[in-house]
Amino acid sequence: MTRFALQFGQTQPGLTYMERHTVYGVCARGEKEIAVARIGHQAPFEWDLPGGGVEADEDEAGALMREFVEETGLTVWPTRVLGRAGQFWLDRGEPRNNLATYYEVELSADDGDPTEPDHALVWLAPLEAALKMRHDSSAWVILQWLRTRRNARE
Repeated sequence: MTRFALQFGQTQPGLTYMERHTVYGVCARGEKEIAVARIGHQAPFEWDLPGGGVEADEDEAGALMREFVEETGLTVWPTRVLGRAGQFWLDRGEPRNNLATYYEVELSADDGDPTEPDHALVWLAPLEAALKMRHDSSAWVILQWLRTRRNARE
């Protein structure tokens, strides 16, 4: 089993966690909000950074741009890698180890609608978003992104 330097989540005995190469992005609107995908048709919702699996015929940038359109309707461009981390979790009962690369992305256009029917774009303050994330690795990268921006201003 491959592990990144940072590994989040807990495994359960007797389960084999399938590795999945994934990408996610932090997209800011101004200084106060980031894009978050709200998943579900009614509460309780799940909250995630936009992103998902990298298909066999895609590179990370292509997968990230596709996932942003599908989950938020936003057109983005990856600008820099924020970090990499693994996340053990159960996806509809299936054990997964998401091996994720996290990018900061630049917003190119925001005139679309999500194509995934159970996803909605929500703009949240970064700390609120970090607290809502379903994956600890996503909360971690939001905090890393905030610290980087703060350090750049000092």
